[in-house]
Amino acid sequence: MTRRLLLHAGGDGRSARLSVIDHLRGARRAVMIPYAQSDHDYATARFQEWLAPQGVEISGVHTADDPAAAIGEAEAIFVTGGNSFRLVTALHRLSLIDAVRSAVDRGIPYYGASAGANVACPTIRTTNDMPIVQPPSFTAFNLVPFQINPHYIDPPPPEARIGETREERLLQFLEENDVVVVALREQGWLEVDGPHVGLRGTGGAVLFRRGAEPVQLSGGADLSSLLLETPRYDA
Repeated sequence: MTRRLLLHAGGDGRSARLSVIDHLRGARRAVMIPYAQSDHDYATARFQEWLAPQGVEISGVHTADDPAAAIGEAEAIFVTGGNSFRLVTALHRLSLIDAVRSAVDRGIPYYGASAGANVACPTIRTTNDMPIVQPPSFTAFNLVPFQINPHYIDPPPPEARIGETREERLLQFLEENDVVVVALREQGWLEVDGPHVGLRGTGGAVLFRRGAEPVQLSGGADLSSLLLETPRYDA
């Protein structure tokens, strides 16, 4: 099993375009899962604008009569950003969790940005989003055995703090769950190729682990060991 994943923090993704093209490695028919956003056509068209010149045709899975079958026929899978709760609700309603996992296990490249990176994890519990809908489960694709927190923002100086910081919220998550969290700053992304995981881009990341101080990471860091983790939730 060789999983090929590109998991982006979200925000301005232009810096990752060359990496995305390389990630596709000759794929010509991509399927977009746009359910994190309300305008599915717009979410798909944004990627078509820059994939078409590369010879890649992308279609929204929302236009398919059988979404699971469309995933099965795709040569690449894209999952856009937006609201993670809205996205995972649709994934369960349309029975797409197993369809995507099966495709990725066959080696189909997966690109996920923001919410699309959240759903690559075992659950969406480390999303930043408001639960605008109630999903039947937080369970996601479980393509990696760790959690991602996209759009990570470093704590401001103590005198500038108003309310909880992102760091505090992730530390609270670790009080209840024993699982590594990779907090990706914008302009940062993870590339997973089989047993290898690399941090790419200029944004960097912060690694959170229960009982340890957060660790700052820079682009180029080898995080392959994270694929050997065994996450434990509500533990």
